Amino acid sequence: MNSRSLLAILTLILLALLIWQLRWVLLIFFGAIVLSVTLDVLIQRLQSLIEIPRYFALIVVLFLLLISGIFIFQLLVPELITQIKELGTLLPTLLVKLKSILSSQPLLIGLQQSIPEQLSLSKIQLYSSKLIDFAGGAANSLIQLILISLLSILLTLDPESHRTLIISITPKRFRLKVNELLDECRIALGGWLAGMTISATSIFILTWAGLAILKVPLALLSALVCGLLTFVPTIGPTTATLLPLGIALLVSPTLMIKVLILRIILQNIEAFLLTPFLLNRTVNLLPTIALMAQLSLGSLLGLPGFLIALPLTVVLQVCLQKVIIRDIMDQWT
Repeated sequence: MNSRSLLAILTLILLALLIWQLRWVLLIFFGAIVLSVTLDVLIQRLQSLIEIPRYFALIVVLFLLLISGIFIFQLLVPELITQIKELGTLLPTLLVKLKSILSSQPLLIGLQQSIPEQLSLSKIQLYSSKLIDFAGGAANSLIQLILISLLSILLTLDPESHRTLIISITPKRFRLKVNELLDECRIALGGWLAGMTISATSIFILTWAGLAILKVPLALLSALVCGLLTFVPTIGPTTATLLPLGIALLVSPTLMIKVLILRIILQNIEAFLLTPFLLNRTVNLLPTIALMAQLSLGSLLGLPGFLIALPLTVVLQVCLQKVIIRDIMDQWT
């Protein structure tokens, strides 16, 4: 190994250590990029309808988002708070119901015995207090959210200057490719965000309507959980189904089967029709890649890493396809 190779290895090691030490700064910065891309998509849609300056379009978009947020808050949050309180009172009843069903089936007696007797109301309350503590810890991230919001607004106001800065620090012969790569990353990330938002909103509305028609208790809370977990491929929709199934079981096993059929239909519509249709022009993540990215970043960075795993994977997948595969592997003879 010559001195140049040794120097390159040491530089890579030091760079990796520096990135690890600055991981929270990079996390906030990438979160700001994701949010700025979302704002940029809305701004471009608005400017395609009305020819107005970018800064004025940003003000209009932020104002519309604020008004929409206040409307949704007033419409949904009071009912959600009521349903969350009701859910806390239904959990012990659900546990008793499950035990009675398991005990009536000879093949499931072993499973019924595996449910610990200590899982009583006091234990559930203990777990609830831990969940509240976790929520209190998440509330301490308010400063990070404020920083992400401010950075995203600054990035959205003048994206070309930041783009020029990134291109200018690259070698001259690579600047054209870097410019194309930034365009493709922006298209992929914006398309993925728009597609997943439309998909999650559609699942939320359809689930809410379906559960309301079936007269399932806590329909709004269950639909909101199902909609939010649509952003988590593979395990998200399946996990979200457990809440409406458990609530429907309190009413009757027949209602639980109806809810299960409803969720299976909606999951297949989302997985095989809605999401592929919305993402066919941008980038579609393989379930295995998405799951591994979420597990890896979740274990390294906790909840923030879990939240940014998918948009970061979208960007990395574009970079791998356009740089590693096209410019390196395909040229390797």
